[in-house]
Amino acid sequence: MSAELFLELGTEEIPAGFIALALKDIQKQLSQELERAHISFGEISTFATPRRLAVSVKDVATQQQRQELEITGPPARIAYDDSGNPTKAAVGFARTNGVDVEQLQTIETAKGKYLFISKVIEGGETKIELQQILPRIISKISFKKSMRWKNLDVRFVRPMHWIVAVFAGEVVPFIFGDLHSGNMSRGHRFMAPEEFSVTGVDDYLLKAEEHHVIPEISKRRQLIQEQLAVLAERLGGTINPDDELLNEVSCLVESPQALAGTIEDQFLQLPPELLITSMREHQRYFTLVDAQGKLLPHFITIANTHAKDSRVVVAGNERVLRARLSDAMFFWREDQKSKLESRLELLKKVVYQAKLGTSYEKIERFTQLATGLAKRIAPQDVDKTKRAATLAKCDLETGMVYEFPELQGIMGREYALIEGEDRRVAAAIYEHYLPTQAGGDLPSDDIGAFVSIADKIDTICGCFSVGLIPTGTADPYALRRNAIGILAIILDRGYAISIPDLVVQSVELLEEKRQRTALEITNDVVEFIRLRFVNMLSAGDYPADVIDAVLSASFDEPLDALKRIEALSKLKKMDDFAPLAVAFKRVGNIIKEGLDQPVEEDLLVEESEKTLYADLQNVQAKVSASIVEHDYDQALALVAGLRQPVDAFFDNVMVMVEDLAVQNNRLALLTAVAGLFKGIADFRRIS
Repeated sequence: MSAELFLELGTEEIPAGFIALALKDIQKQLSQELERAHISFGEISTFATPRRLAVSVKDVATQQQRQELEITGPPARIAYDDSGNPTKAAVGFARTNGVDVEQLQTIETAKGKYLFISKVIEGGETKIELQQILPRIISKISFKKSMRWKNLDVRFVRPMHWIVAVFAGEVVPFIFGDLHSGNMSRGHRFMAPEEFSVTGVDDYLLKAEEHHVIPEISKRRQLIQEQLAVLAERLGGTINPDDELLNEVSCLVESPQALAGTIEDQFLQLPPELLITSMREHQRYFTLVDAQGKLLPHFITIANTHAKDSRVVVAGNERVLRARLSDAMFFWREDQKSKLESRLELLKKVVYQAKLGTSYEKIERFTQLATGLAKRIAPQDVDKTKRAATLAKCDLETGMVYEFPELQGIMGREYALIEGEDRRVAAAIYEHYLPTQAGGDLPSDDIGAFVSIADKIDTICGCFSVGLIPTGTADPYALRRNAIGILAIILDRGYAISIPDLVVQSVELLEEKRQRTALEITNDVVEFIRLRFVNMLSAGDYPADVIDAVLSASFDEPLDALKRIEALSKLKKMDDFAPLAVAFKRVGNIIKEGLDQPVEEDLLVEESEKTLYADLQNVQAKVSASIVEHDYDQALALVAGLRQPVDAFFDNVMVMVEDLAVQNNRLALLTAVAGLFKGIADFRRIS
């Protein structure tokens, strides 16, 4: 027989950002505990609002599964003494497994005779097991931060006020902290705070909505979207797309009510990004745009109550927004009294990192790196790149960015435009921060791309040079994100940039700061970026062994490596690839490190080695030319053409003969064959 399990934890307001991970953890912990207890179960569903976390499990067996165990114990030779009496080893084994010594048997194994018992464990009642399982799950739910309350020994994300635990319609009794589980939930804090009884999930969902609580996050999200669309249409616009804000707001309310307010005309002279950021980050407001994408003078807030007079709520929100934007207007005007470049001097007093010096010193370093990139890739943009790099961090000393840190880069761009800076320079001030997350927007122009790469590589090399290296659990300087950003920009812009060369240049500029040798730093950073590249590519459709084979052969220019991976991935899909890979693996396995000497034609004895040498000479120059042109499809096609002569060589020629001169000549021939694909991929790593 089976029944439904329902658990609800009623708390004070949980931060919206904690809820999704908590629900995943509850589901994981519950699954593991039930499996460990040999209790079969069906579908698990989770629910949450700011004041509650809940889970429902369908088809939970009312009895644990019957277990038939076969347990092997210690060797028989130490289980009994010379007189055949059981030793402490036998007695202990029997006691541990709850049987009499007389019930022990022996079993013959490959290692000899061992003690052995067959044991049947009848399943207990699930309801009784749940009395231990549920409080254990509650205590194991993981949060970024948790807290204690009163004088209790338990911790949770927020103080807990009630627990509903029901199985087959009956309460599962247990205590967590000072709370006794029961079957009474609570409604909306303000609109329906009274308790209501719960017998199961369907009963719960129905009664919760009657008490102005919508437990399903997806349902609240859909309701908010519908309300936003209605108000937006009424106001003559559309909602500024913002899934992240929508997801957050869905976890901030139990019964959503969308209300529209007005932005005063005086604030519309502020940059749209400033208005949007201020309303989004501080007030969780949605903004609206017209058909041309222009910001409309309205906002929409999602209230958690259904007010009798919504005008009062709207007026309150407008008053709060007015105060917030008045501050922004003040900083906007004050900041323009000083030139952006004049703030560069102030950055000499701002410590970027204690061991790496000031922000001004960082700017000097990445300005050199950025202009170096421009000289090589886009020499016509050297001056503009240098100007953009010089101004890139100046807005950090503006009042606006001090008050609204999330506007760094945006305000630098806006102030630069007001001061008459070149539009590409102004755009680069903002775009050098891109990408801000995996898969995020990338710089749209070379200038912003150069400054972004330079800033990021300086951050990575700087941290590695003073021992601030990411661990498995901590990356406070976001070095992984910076490395992925560099790679994404290089691939997006199609830059032929050598990562080792870039790292060497950056490390040289850190000579006065570094606390490790330049070689150590360079090797560690290159490998760190290579691993990020592996992770990026692994998330795509490229075979793992192809990625490994290519990057093991060489990792210099990411764009070149990607072309090699794409070419080898295509080749691997061909029907005759497997024998080709086997042939070239044999080459690599025989030569090991290889024998770098010319092949002497006079020492070629067998027809098969003569044929292989002739075919090799025929394609060598063509393969080299294709590699120079980065035409790896053609290069690999030419190499693949050697499969048959290579197979014939191995079928008919003995490499390790007694004549050392002939042996070395054959090793040199195979080394030359391996040299064809040495810079493309290590075929030994192809599975």
